[in-house]
Amino acid sequence: MQDLQTLLLFTAACAVLTATPGPDMLLIASRSLSQGRVAGFLTYLGIAAGSYLQAFAAAFGLSQLFILVPAAYDILRWVGAAYLAWLAWTTLRSKTPLFAPDATASPVSMRRIFMQGLLTNLLNPKMALFMLALLPQFLKPEAGSVALQVMVLATILNLMGLITNGVVILTASRLGHAIASRPHLARLPQKLMGAVFGALAIRLAVSARE
Repeated sequence: MQDLQTLLLFTAACAVLTATPGPDMLLIASRSLSQGRVAGFLTYLGIAAGSYLQAFAAAFGLSQLFILVPAAYDILRWVGAAYLAWLAWTTLRSKTPLFAPDATASPVSMRRIFMQGLLTNLLNPKMALFMLALLPQFLKPEAGSVALQVMVLATILNLMGLITNGVVILTASRLGHAIASRPHLARLPQKLMGAVFGALAIRLAVSARE
């Protein structure tokens, strides 16, 4: 197991990462705004699951793939841009407002919300770069099971993310309820969410061309 100093240093790095706005945070905010805190936290669960997968992939060979085949990283960014563009298109085309004042309503299934969080994280170049560049530096084969070390570090990352994104979820969901009480603004969260997806798609596409 890593020593306390190593864990504290990694925690500080995670705090900086999770506090920096990116595709994951914007998805959480827009989903919380449009469907409330339950959808927001479910989105975060998908993102947290993606973080675990990315951590294990980075620790057990994905970094080597990107070194041997540099184009693989560019492909990841293009796929991510295409996925976000598709989300923007389908969100803006929907004729039914995403926000459901009725707590029993579910205009977007829980499974779909979770999977959107998972895929957004897996296709997030910032997260992939963080895992590839920093995670291996905190792994110490002589300290015991590498798998256990990866699990500990990924859990720290997700706990820090829960603190930051928890605030985002609670704030955005309250704003969403305020908007839902005004019929003429019912489609505003949907438009904002579509705009977020579209902006992220453009950002990823531009970075992939550089």
